[in-house]
Amino acid sequence: MSRAIIIGVALALAAGVAWHATHQLAGTAQQAQKPQEPSQPSVAPDTLAMVATGAPAAPAAALPYRALLIRTSRVVWGMDAPVAVFAAQVHQESVWKPNAVSRVGAQGMAQFMPKTTEWIATIDPELATAEPFNPAWALRALVVYDQWLFERTPTRYRSRDRMWVTLRAYNGGLGHWQKEAAISGIAQPSREDVDAACGKARRAAVHCKENLQYPARILNVHQPRYASWGPGL
Repeated sequence: MSRAIIIGVALALAAGVAWHATHQLAGTAQQAQKPQEPSQPSVAPDTLAMVATGAPAAPAAALPYRALLIRTSRVVWGMDAPVAVFAAQVHQESVWKPNAVSRVGAQGMAQFMPKTTEWIATIDPELATAEPFNPAWALRALVVYDQWLFERTPTRYRSRDRMWVTLRAYNGGLGHWQKEAAISGIAQPSREDVDAACGKARRAAVHCKENLQYPARILNVHQPRYASWGPGL
């Protein structure tokens, strides 16, 4: 091969390398100038739901018991169980503390008094172990007791009002509510009529503020925290 041909080939190769390098650098510069897609933060679904609704999020202490409460609620109440209400009730009772003990002796997450712990076994044999400090026992006891009370509320009431009565009875006793319904003097008193009669039968009037605030805090304040857990009222 002549020297001239060799030189020509070398020049052509050099030009090709230079062209490739130039276009590669240009492509890199374009990529650098292209705005980067923002990375999506890893956010828990509960937090996203609370941000969307403006409600505060469920406390971290509740999250380990979410699946257990949902499963237990559906076993006892069915697939349409008002899980958000039960979660809000546990929040009100103990803020999800398994070893909670009140100043009057109520125990565990569901804050059962010792006599109620004994009695509930007559309603549900699975609760015969009487373990109020066991979260699984306490959550089942709460939803079973709520169901027992709910079934004894006026069927003419809408579901939310029946749950309101259920919660008042859980907190202060079904007998007190029934006596106040009777003393209202109305043949078929509304939920509001019975609320107005609080303290006019056997219940001491001093306890009415707490008893009336109990369902209000659960349904209106705490329930939105647990909206993503399941149905509410």
